[in-house]
Amino acid sequence: MKRVLVFGAFDGLHPGHIDFFKQAKAHGDYLIVSVGRDANVEKIKKRPALFSEGERVELVSSIKDVDEVVLGEKDDYFAGIKKIGPDVICLGYDQWASEQEVLAGLKKVGLGNVEVIRLKPHKQDIAKSTNLKKNSVDF
Repeated sequence: MKRVLVFGAFDGLHPGHIDFFKQAKAHGDYLIVSVGRDANVEKIKKRPALFSEGERVELVSSIKDVDEVVLGEKDDYFAGIKKIGPDVICLGYDQWASEQEVLAGLKKVGLGNVEVIRLKPHKQDIAKSTNLKKNSVDF
């Protein structure tokens, strides 16, 4: 069974997130979603999450393409990835880490055989959470 891992805040699910999960699931048999911790979301996004990490886990768990949801690590992201042991990591088109950075981090924790794939945007101009929060947009 080919295990695929994605990670993110998933704060305010929208069609772009659903498309992200579908794209990722197409790269394997079992999709694991790592939901960012509240403190990490605030550190990365420079604002608190709209929904708590528990609420975000519950929401993501309800998506049909998602097989498992875990809370991300507080500090050592690559140690958390090693615990999961994915075959593939899919990155969103707008996630800050480059494929090379992820591959280098994986190699350091002994996961040099994990494939890293950058996924395509879904309606890039309107489906991004920050755009949805700024404007009321119809899909």
